[in-house]
Amino acid sequence: EEWLVFENTHEAIIDPETWRLAQRLKRTVRRTDSTGQANPLTGLVYCADCGHKMFNHKAVSRAVKDGREPDPVSGLYPFDHYNCSTYYKTKRREQPMCTGHYINTHVLRALILEAIQLSSRYAIANQVEFMHRVREASSIRQAEAAKELKRKLGKAERRVKELDTLLKKLYESYATGKLPEKRYELLSADYEREQAELEQFLEDGRRDISDYEDDTDRAEQFLALAKKYTDFDQLTTAMINEFVDKILVHAPDKSSGERVQEVEIYLNFIGKFDVPI
Repeated sequence: EEWLVFENTHEAIIDPETWRLAQRLKRTVRRTDSTGQANPLTGLVYCADCGHKMFNHKAVSRAVKDGREPDPVSGLYPFDHYNCSTYYKTKRREQPMCTGHYINTHVLRALILEAIQLSSRYAIANQVEFMHRVREASSIRQAEAAKELKRKLGKAERRVKELDTLLKKLYESYATGKLPEKRYELLSADYEREQAELEQFLEDGRRDISDYEDDTDRAEQFLALAKKYTDFDQLTTAMINEFVDKILVHAPDKSSGERVQEVEIYLNFIGKFDVPI
């Protein structure tokens, strides 16, 4: 308890941003699929309506059955797509929670690449204007984002407490013989899974709030990142890890007779950056 810590007294082995990126990647569990590959978008794609993660579905067996080969560049099979996890878990109920928010992974990756290309090329070609635009919007955007995040954190904290109560009641019903063991195991697994996801969200959210309060010049950091890459023609896992903060997928709108879907791509340091036409 008498120790004193003196920070920044010698040169770091790696820069702080690389350290933060490594810690974020360590916290995100990436399981290999049937093709032996880990999905680089795991933990980045969210439903814009309910806020929960999107599930990735590859349908490899269907593609093989139809004789469809994976894309030679991306390695993706034709039916690879994302769905809202809330909808996927409740779609067999009489009233499903949320909607599918279906989006093809090929399309999603193309949009990510385009967002990185446009923002990076604009930043490099118009450095003074880019710095001004990012700094001008930064304080307002961060204040709004922090306020919204605090609201979501409060909601998540209340739900975690609710789940604690539900799990206790569930165990009591099982212990007294009112609930069959199979049913108990199924329900408790669902509750515990939801609770684990919420606790991870709370941990990430509290860290983000701390980052908002201790911000650095993000425009310069993004520009330095953009200058690291000389080829923006192909989306790589390294680019996804370094550039992408999160992706919000909205429900498709078919009111015009065509399927139109909004996708918000938030990049590290600069958030959702609108490149001037």
